[in-house]
Amino acid sequence: MRNMHLVLHGLAIKKHGSAEAVAGIVGLEASEVAQALAAAVSQGRAVEAGGAYMLTPAARVSLGGEYSKVYAAQRADQAFVAAYERFELVNRQLKEIMTAWQTVEVGGQSVANDHADKAYDDAVIGRLGELHERAEAVFGPLSAGVPRLAIYQAKLLAALEHAEDGETEWLSGAKIESYHTVWFELHEDLLRILGRERTE
Repeated sequence: MRNMHLVLHGLAIKKHGSAEAVAGIVGLEASEVAQALAAAVSQGRAVEAGGAYMLTPAARVSLGGEYSKVYAAQRADQAFVAAYERFELVNRQLKEIMTAWQTVEVGGQSVANDHADKAYDDAVIGRLGELHERAEAVFGPLSAGVPRLAIYQAKLLAALEHAEDGETEWLSGAKIESYHTVWFELHEDLLRILGRERTE
């Protein structure tokens, strides 16, 4: 696979990120990614501000048109597609866990979780650990089809371990590679690989 496609693909997932951030999900050296992004800027395929990059609208359209060729083998691989379908089932369960983390029932109404109840939060983190164990059975065939997807598996495990150690921002923090952030990026990657649409 051409590095330029992979770099632009990573940037599409990150939406707005540095060369290091893109390198962290596509499995290339940051120096390689920086060179490709500089070329993309010169070609009008990306814009840069303060060390962070974004795809141009034309580049997003062009990139979208490349996926069916680049990932034709994965789209025809029944084991890979079946693993993705199982991933979607786990994804629905993850959404339920994230909702439980963000809200609690008080007097029959759902209110924002102020995280004052440690036992409740610990139970939610326990549910996430159980979900991760189920998800590991899906990660194997996904990574067999696209080896770089193993990067997400490692990041998810690291985030879970942080959360289990009491660093609860690693469950859903938006400014770090939290479990929710990495899972969202993996989901986006899979949707692009298979040409599917995100459903909410």
